[in-house]
Amino acid sequence: MPSVPLRPAKIAVARNGVGAYIFQCRKMVFHYCERSGSSRGMIEYLKNGLVQFARKNPQIEIFVKPRPSKHPVIRGIYLNGNDKVICVRNLDTTQIAEKVRQIRDSSGKKADKRFKKPVLSTTESVRGIWSPFHTKQHVI
Repeated sequence: MPSVPLRPAKIAVARNGVGAYIFQCRKMVFHYCERSGSSRGMIEYLKNGLVQFARKNPQIEIFVKPRPSKHPVIRGIYLNGNDKVICVRNLDTTQIAEKVRQIRDSSGKKADKRFKKPVLSTTESVRGIWSPFHTKQHVI
């Protein structure tokens, strides 16, 4: 009996959100300064809110790194290789929790321009074409 090549089975393309949702954020790095006044809210959040966030989101790696003499920032690193950095200087714990949720829920794609339509016009510019004859004559 001749061998008949088997056709590969059609496989459904995985789409994020259909069946299971995979967070695009894979790592979050919290940078803060221990002496700076702008890091007060960040230090409070690290003491109180970060543990709860880490328990609710075990799929995200969390790193806390001191960064002396710099403003506090939160860096989100995504599955597609991009990262997003948000400065949280002088913010309180609720605002920082909002920013952390924003980084977690973001896809990591760069913001593209929404309006890419070129300006179409019958004239070259609003003022018209410039010519040296349009100005006052110079007296030497």
